[in-house]
Amino acid sequence: MDPELPSPAGGRPPAPPDRLAPAARPLVDALAAAFPDVGGAVTDAAEARRILDAGARAKKPPERALAVGSVVDRAVPGPVGAPDLPVRIYLPDPDAFPDPRPTVVFFHGGGYTLCGLDSHDATARGLCAGAGAAVVSVAYRLAPEHRFPAAVDDAYAALCWAAGECAELGGDPGVLVTAGDSSGGGLATAVALRARDLRGPAVALQVLIYPVLDAAQDTASYRENAEGYFLTAAHMRWFWQQYLGPDGDGAHPLASPLRAADLAGLPPAHVVTAGCDPLCDEGLAYAERLRAAGVEVVLAHYPEMFHGFLGFPDLLPDAGEAVANVAEAVASAAVGRKNSGGAGGGAG
Repeated sequence: MDPELPSPAGGRPPAPPDRLAPAARPLVDALAAAFPDVGGAVTDAAEARRILDAGARAKKPPERALAVGSVVDRAVPGPVGAPDLPVRIYLPDPDAFPDPRPTVVFFHGGGYTLCGLDSHDATARGLCAGAGAAVVSVAYRLAPEHRFPAAVDDAYAALCWAAGECAELGGDPGVLVTAGDSSGGGLATAVALRARDLRGPAVALQVLIYPVLDAAQDTASYRENAEGYFLTAAHMRWFWQQYLGPDGDGAHPLASPLRAADLAGLPPAHVVTAGCDPLCDEGLAYAERLRAAGVEVVLAHYPEMFHGFLGFPDLLPDAGEAVANVAEAVASAAVGRKNSGGAGGGAG
C-alpha cells in the first residue's frame, strides 16, 4: 500500500504574481524554443537526441571551461550481465584541495531518456571545483532502449565501484555522496534507498536537484506549471512513458521514491526545488517525508525559478546561490566527518 503522502500546502511559499523572475524569462523562452517537442512532433527518443546534439554542436564553445585538476574518461564495471559503464572522473586541484576529499557520484538529468556526460560537464566541473570533491559522472543506460530498472541498476553499480575506489580517487570512504538533477536526482535517491536496504555503501549525503520522484504526476505544481516554464507536464508524461514502457510499475519505490513505505535510515539530504517547475511539489513532499522519518534535510526552495535554472549561475543570482549552497553542502559533509572523529555517515 502506498504511504500517505504529505501535502506541501503551507510548506511551499507562494510564487509572486508574475511567477517567473524577469531575468529568467528570456532563458526559459530560449530553452523552450531549442528543446525538441518530445511527446508532440518528436516521439522518437533517438531523434530527440539527434536534435539536442545538433543544437549543442551549433553553439559557440565556451571561452573557458571551469578549471579542475584533471578530467579522465574511463569505463567501470556495470551490473552483472550488463556492459561496462562509461564515467567521467573529475579531480580537483590537489594543491587547493588535498586528500582526502568527498567523492560525489553524479547522475545527469534528461528524463531517463536524453543527455549524458557532455551535457552535464559544466555541472560536474562546478561540483568538483566548488566542493573540492572527486566527481564521478555516470553515463547510465537510457530509455526506451533500456527501461526501468536498468538506470537504477547502473547507478547502483557505479556507486559500489566508487565506494571501492575512493582511495584511488583521493577520497575519504566516509564521505560518499549521491547527487543528481531531475531524473538524475531520482536516481541519486533510488540508490540511497537500495544502499540502505542491501546494506551497501554508506552514503553520507544525497543532493537532489529538482528531482523526479513520483510517476503519478498528480500534484498541484504539475497543474500550475504545466506549460510556460520550459519543462512541461506533457514532457514529463512522455519521459515516464519511455522509462516505464507499457508494463512498468510506476509505484515501485526505486522508480518513484516518494512512494517508498519507509524513509528512515536514509542519509541526510540537500534538496533544491523551483517554484515554476512541474516537479516542485514532489521534491517538497519528499523533503517533508524525510524529516518526518528523522532524516536531516536542508531544503532550498526558489519560488521564482524554473526546472534547469542551476545551469545559469552567471546569469541568475538564485542559480549562483543554489550552486554555491550545493557545493557547501558537499564540503560540509567532509568537515562534519572530521569534526566527529571520522565516523561514517548515512546508509549502512
